[in-house]
Amino acid sequence: VQLQASGGGLVQPGGSLRLSCVVSGIDFTDNTVGWYRQAPGMQREWVAGISQGGSTKYHNSVKDRFTISRDNAKNTVYLQMSSLKPEDTAAYYCNANPNFAHMMFGRFSYWGQGTLVTVSS
Repeated sequence: VQLQASGGGLVQPGGSLRLSCVVSGIDFTDNTVGWYRQAPGMQREWVAGISQGGSTKYHNSVKDRFTISRDNAKNTVYLQMSSLKPEDTAAYYCNANPNFAHMMFGRFSYWGQGTLVTVSS
């Protein structure tokens, strides 16, 4: 599997960003896909997930602020982030697994490069 996340950057508190992640090397439509983040000095945590059929689930800390979506024709998953807070600062990654619970658990042997989001005034 190859995972290429992009779209990160520096944004002020209250601002918005849209992350993208292209997933290749697997059958994208057969997999649930998740976004994760890792802040400096912290463990990586699951943020949001989307099923093969488009059902979504979010970590409580981002519910009502972040929206995950997928474009199966482009093998791409998106994370629309709004009302950003300084505590959202982290490197963001995506990953995929056929099982939703396994995807949420996030025990993967490979992670792509990630994209850095910095929320600061």
